[in-house]
Amino acid sequence: GKSPHKPYRSLPMWSFQPPRQLEEAAILGNYCEVWLAKHDDDGTPIEGNGKVGINRLTKVAMPTIHSLYGSMLAGVDYVIMGAGIPTKIPGILDALAEGRDCSLSIEVAGASDEDADKYAMNFSPQAFWAETDTPDIAREPLQRPDFLPIVSSTTLAQSLIKRANGAGPTRGINGFVIELNTAGGHNAPPRGWKYEPNSEEPKYGEKDMVEVQKFAKVAKGLPYWFAGSYGRKEKLSEVLEGGGNGVQVGTLFALSDESGMDPSIKQQILSEIASGKHLQVYTDPAASPTGFPFKVLQIDVGNTLAVPEIYDTRPRVCNLGYLRVPYLEEDGKLAYKCPSEPVEDYVAKGGDFEATIGRKCLCNALCADAGFPQVRHIKDEETGEKKEFVEPGLVTVGDDVNQCASLLKQREDGTWGFSAADVVDYLLADLEEKEEVGSVQEQLKELRP
Repeated sequence: GKSPHKPYRSLPMWSFQPPRQLEEAAILGNYCEVWLAKHDDDGTPIEGNGKVGINRLTKVAMPTIHSLYGSMLAGVDYVIMGAGIPTKIPGILDALAEGRDCSLSIEVAGASDEDADKYAMNFSPQAFWAETDTPDIAREPLQRPDFLPIVSSTTLAQSLIKRANGAGPTRGINGFVIELNTAGGHNAPPRGWKYEPNSEEPKYGEKDMVEVQKFAKVAKGLPYWFAGSYGRKEKLSEVLEGGGNGVQVGTLFALSDESGMDPSIKQQILSEIASGKHLQVYTDPAASPTGFPFKVLQIDVGNTLAVPEIYDTRPRVCNLGYLRVPYLEEDGKLAYKCPSEPVEDYVAKGGDFEATIGRKCLCNALCADAGFPQVRHIKDEETGEKKEFVEPGLVTVGDDVNQCASLLKQREDGTWGFSAADVVDYLLADLEEKEEVGSVQEQLKELRP
């Protein structure tokens, strides 16, 4: 480990020609995440039929191929992707499974349509392993994981089935997650909505909703799961009865004992809910540098950017760069910018000042949420001395965060919590009740003359 007062060592930021150490870190990191999920603490494979998936943001494009490859080396079963339109991912999964070279085009601001194809992340499994003197690894076929794009409308689902570049009649798409606007994290914007500086909270209407039974007609026989306030036992029954395959649940598991959320942040949230306070979730139109609305838990305790004073006093920096975007300078040179970086830097790169208003560094904040806040030593302008600065978090949860109140139990040490198993038991309770009623009805039929 490291001292809490010491910074983490930084990796280079992603670019079109990433250094070898960055490629290796991405592949190894994703391999480890999946391998650990598939094995017990003693290293033996977990028994049963459980599946392991990874969830990636389409907007974080540059590390995508390396992340997919690392997870596939560990046998990942599902790849789930949202925050964008991932039409090229099915073809990349096909290629990686067969050890073939692949590429992913990256949008570059200022590039002409003729030059667009020049900008891509390229990866060759054979070339990668040749550098380690183990080229045979690239020749071994890998399990091709099922690909589940996250969509917010039937129109997008239909478009993906037509435009995706994978093999087979559904073009490499193996199912869908339909995520509605009450889900945590990034949300699809409402129909017709466009971000403007100082925008109010986006308003969603009937056109932004998707009905379970109607989606069944669009899915063309593919499985699908609903998300966004579907972490309720009655909602699971609703989806299954409507022809779906289940629900995707984020908030309840994020607040469970086993989640990777920083324990102190988690306990602050659970203690507030246990006290009877109804927590509010704000759909922030400006927080994310991606331009997508982003759910922010409005909690006024702890080290979080949701507290105005903490946001205002945080020294801006772009030192991770996952959400920065490439652009061409006037002389045609490739560069990178992010509206959450220091304002003067962004403006000097040709960015609009208004685009920086309210932007938050999700890269650092989400690392802090997971218990890995970066530590910086900032020079005090008045004294000249360096002071320790610990990056604050920014908690994102779904609108129904207060739903977990019914699961909360107070422990002997006074803390509050519930387990992932408690969540599963709760979600299945409605089905089990209906199954029990059905069983009793069948028995009554047999008893009737």
